[in-house]
Amino acid sequence: MQSNLFNEEAFVKLPMSDGEVYYYGKIMSEKESKHYYDALMKEIEWEHDQAIIMGKLLTTKRKVGWYGAQPFQYKYSGITKVAKPWTPALKELLDLSEKLSKETYNSCLLNLYHDGSEGMAWHSDAEKDLKPLGAIASLSFGVERKFAFKHKQTKEVVSVQLEPGSLLVMTGPTQLNWLHRLPPTTKVKEPRVNLTFRTIVGN
Repeated sequence: MQSNLFNEEAFVKLPMSDGEVYYYGKIMSEKESKHYYDALMKEIEWEHDQAIIMGKLLTTKRKVGWYGAQPFQYKYSGITKVAKPWTPALKELLDLSEKLSKETYNSCLLNLYHDGSEGMAWHSDAEKDLKPLGAIASLSFGVERKFAFKHKQTKEVVSVQLEPGSLLVMTGPTQLNWLHRLPPTTKVKEPRVNLTFRTIVGN
């Protein structure tokens, strides 16, 4: 599917010092967003995420998928994942994200949050496998969720509501200076699928 909704001037830069985050809002129609949500739920081999914390292996309720142009290895939280090949829906969304952000990506980490009780703690995407100062394109499907940034030094917080079918791009020194998270909430009862297209180097 190809979207005709997008306006190349319709994005905003979030008010963040020493960070570059651009929110494009909805880049596709509600029908297209639902199409991709359904496709991703069917095509992706969803697995519960795991992390080694203080020597213990923990398994999350949240599910993840790791895909790419090659079988890239990606290590975070003490766990190494090997990328699976692009699915048809992922390849279409990769092409769209590259066109709109004017960046290139070779991999994608996906997250499936079943409801608002599942979120993501404060962190930055600064693993050594990622391209330094590289862009990360985040696509959202399913229910709308709040997304927050916190400056590592000043503790300033900036938040944005991520709508279904929307695109947010983090680039430049953002990961060096800011943390981000998906706060849990009791108000959300429906699932959200999040795609983060990124660039792996050095594999």
